[in-house]
Amino acid sequence: MCRWAAYLGEAVFLEDIVTAPCHSLIAQSHCAQEAKSPTNGDGFGLAWYGDRPEPGLYRDILPAWSDPNLKSLCRQIKSGLFLAHVRASTGGATSRMNCHPFTSGCWSFMHNGQIGGFEKIRRALENSLSDAVFALREGTTDSELFFLLMIDEGLSGDPQGAVLRATSRVMDASRRAGFEPALRLTAALSDGGSLHAVRYATDAHAPTLYTAVFRNGGGRCIVSEPFDRDGGDWQAIPPSSFVTMTRDGMSIRPFAPVAAKFALAV
Repeated sequence: MCRWAAYLGEAVFLEDIVTAPCHSLIAQSHCAQEAKSPTNGDGFGLAWYGDRPEPGLYRDILPAWSDPNLKSLCRQIKSGLFLAHVRASTGGATSRMNCHPFTSGCWSFMHNGQIGGFEKIRRALENSLSDAVFALREGTTDSELFFLLMIDEGLSGDPQGAVLRATSRVMDASRRAGFEPALRLTAALSDGGSLHAVRYATDAHAPTLYTAVFRNGGGRCIVSEPFDRDGGDWQAIPPSSFVTMTRDGMSIRPFAPVAAKFALAV
């Protein structure tokens, strides 16, 4: 599975998180310590916010550790809100369109996890999208499709509700296809103002999620795996949690998707 890191606070150089620390995201791309796969070499991506409402986006298919452009950009770009991701594919070709983060308007999204049995429910989920949202589909991954489901469920006005409803749609589709849902979802998303994250799984193995105050910029990081175990006071986010970070603070709320009505009657 993938590794990712996000930051919100005073503007810092992206390299302070992505490339410079001893266990940075670059290091995790070839030697992750808390992932099913230690190697995350199926592409990478950055989404960062600056003076415009929509994020800048840079994605490529090279392993993050072997791309000098990534290191150069991270050394030069400062941002007060950014998302960074290194990919270990669980489905979908290695292509730019399948690399995270995904963006639409002011929103950005990245994911670590997978939708179990995705090929059995992919068509049903894609067909359930409105025409306008389906037209945004560019890649083939379950992660991008989940992002589009959130948009379809009113992401711009209700982030937590949209993630809950999108999760319920996936679980509903699995049951209609004749199998129990198998979803692992640890993701980050932002509209350029707030930063949200979710940690959830239908089993007892939700992918890891941590947060800590970032001493360099006075902001806060949220990551799939700590990048500085000696210098950071990392707090593990409990499973079934939804996190919202603003420049004024952070909240952690329960995340409990509602079971589909038809499933309760079975």
